[in-house]
Amino acid sequence: MFFKNFKVWETELAGRKLTLETGKMAGLANASIMARYGETEVLCNVTASAKPREGIDFFPLSVDYEEKLYSVGRIPGSFQRREARPSEKAILTSRCIDRPIRPLFPKDLRNDCSVVATVMSVDPDCSPEVTAMIGVSAAIAISDIPWDGPISGVNVGLVDGEIVINPTLEQREKSDLVLTVASTADLVAMIEAGANEIDDETMFNAIMAGHEENKKIVQFINGIVDEVGKEKFEYESSNPDPEIMDEIEAFCIEDVKKALDTDDKNVRDERLLPIYEAVHEKFDERFEENPEKIDEIMYLVQKHIVRAWLKDEHKRVDGRGIDDIRPLNAEVDLLARVHGSGLFTRGQTQVLSVATLGGIRDAQALDGLDEQTEKRYIHHYNFPSYSVGETRPSRGPGRREIGHGALAEKALLPVIPSIEEFPYSIRVVSEVLSSNGSTSQGSVCGSTLSLMAAGVPIKAPVAGISCGLITGDEGVYGDFMTMVDIQGLEDFYGDMDFKVAGTKKGITAIQMDLKVHGLTPEIIKEAFAKTHKARNYILDEIMLPVISEPRAELSKWAPKMKTVAINPEKIGDVIGKSGKVIQQIQADYDVKVEIEEDGNVFVSGQDADKCDAAIEIIRLIASDPEIGAFYNGVVTRLMNFGAFVEIAPGKEGLVHISRLDVKRTEKVEDVVNVGDSVIVKCIGITDEGKIDLSRRDALIELEGMTPENEIDDAPRKPRRSNHHRPRKD
Repeated sequence: MFFKNFKVWETELAGRKLTLETGKMAGLANASIMARYGETEVLCNVTASAKPREGIDFFPLSVDYEEKLYSVGRIPGSFQRREARPSEKAILTSRCIDRPIRPLFPKDLRNDCSVVATVMSVDPDCSPEVTAMIGVSAAIAISDIPWDGPISGVNVGLVDGEIVINPTLEQREKSDLVLTVASTADLVAMIEAGANEIDDETMFNAIMAGHEENKKIVQFINGIVDEVGKEKFEYESSNPDPEIMDEIEAFCIEDVKKALDTDDKNVRDERLLPIYEAVHEKFDERFEENPEKIDEIMYLVQKHIVRAWLKDEHKRVDGRGIDDIRPLNAEVDLLARVHGSGLFTRGQTQVLSVATLGGIRDAQALDGLDEQTEKRYIHHYNFPSYSVGETRPSRGPGRREIGHGALAEKALLPVIPSIEEFPYSIRVVSEVLSSNGSTSQGSVCGSTLSLMAAGVPIKAPVAGISCGLITGDEGVYGDFMTMVDIQGLEDFYGDMDFKVAGTKKGITAIQMDLKVHGLTPEIIKEAFAKTHKARNYILDEIMLPVISEPRAELSKWAPKMKTVAINPEKIGDVIGKSGKVIQQIQADYDVKVEIEEDGNVFVSGQDADKCDAAIEIIRLIASDPEIGAFYNGVVTRLMNFGAFVEIAPGKEGLVHISRLDVKRTEKVEDVVNVGDSVIVKCIGITDEGKIDLSRRDALIELEGMTPENEIDDAPRKPRRSNHHRPRKD
């Protein structure tokens, strides 16, 4: 056989075949796995550098999830006709894969490591994201890269009240839950969820169901490792020398404790500066080749202090109790001309959210691998450098900003009204003005405020809060403690950032970041209980007293939107030849008209009366003239036998000279001229669709005028075409 190391392993996942194979493709990577789930196929490759990267104090891991449009039989729509930058969903999937695998690498590893998952074929019923996560896990596990895996990941849905593992496309469309759970053999390593106000118990049960399924796949991968796994390579540890670390800690620990003991981040940073200078002055000569090692040691000193305070003394750096929330404040209507604005402040974390309403065509087009082609609710999150007191130039949103924006979007999506209830596209931008922890959840609260201020009839207000974790020396199986509303220092030195957003009824979004291998069920339950209580407090005591419900009226600066449903067969009449009719409506009424294929028409403009008038015109165009109905028309042409009157754009009828007035008319020009506005009554429609109108009847019936002569009011008889005439022999 040409591929002598080619191996294939099969198992079943949620009733569908899962296949992992190696030894056939990408032979120069440290390890390569082709993962197949149903007909979804993802090639997963991992590589690592032979030597550590110099001068860094972090593990340089990159994770890329690459969407190839050939996988769904499409050619990219870009000018170059090739995939450009990753889609937002691809970036979010990369983050979902990164979060459970990163904590399992050695903390002192500094070798560059690259993970690339390339989607090559997509079966809509078999998630490529799940396939990629399992394939990546298997690839790292069999490679020579040091790693304490494997992990597995599954999607969990809630369909008609039943928990479903890896729901199909049809099931996903009906599901009240979109949950991704990653696990090691024993612990829950990652949770990412969007939910339709799911209660804590149901969410917990769904997480545990996913965890149980993951255990089977981890066992399957372990069997592969036993068969073909490589020996892990030796690496140069980045840990500082214990002796010199003890010496530096002894020199500065008391000063660092005093510096950290404040609720003001600016004061803390100011206090730490002279301590860093003193440590460098005393110890730099010991680190001539690598003085930045001193900063790593100072980080470890601070980490030790903060964790010891929390774990042993239940003391927080800002003096709060373990379950106390920082001082909170909420405001609305801060910006004069925007459609809606809300400012949410939690301690030194402050987020300004701004809502903008637009037309249906303002929805964001999506060019990804799944069935969703657009979204009408968009949330963007910006994190400028000044929010943390830095001078870094803005270079556009990074993966973190995209991830935080998507989390807040996911949190609000279940309460956004349907397009039938509220025919607008909605964009919220959250500007982080100051950051000291949990800005993503601040943007959830700020978004709720801005939407209600803008008059968006959301189903319920949403709030978000985070929960932290400190584990003991024995790890998560030993002593642990959780604390609500973590600030930056507790996030930085702690083991978990468990973010939960929701209404008073239930959870709408979860995102969990860990620095340890995973969580036990007890930790998850405790995090749910604490965030639930804190969430309700924020809603009841802070947000709802400021704005208790969505405003009944939109801002005067927001576009007014009106809708009407027409027969799809009449769309061409509304558009007109070369768009002439629709362009004329937009110009005459200063509105924007958008027509969907199903016949739904959306009219938007600043003036509600003009929108209503445009709607009426569209109704007229799209409906057949009704005998006996009155119309306000415009004279378009004069003939010696009568006047043609346009009763709707593109629709005109004839007022015969005998029906122009209540008295006898000698000349058409004696009664009307081109451009005159006249009230007419429809008195007949021929078989050919020609419309007979009468101004005389309208004057008699609407204005009570008395006719001077009687005429035959019968409509025109249908004209005969030549093919109806008898054929002459």
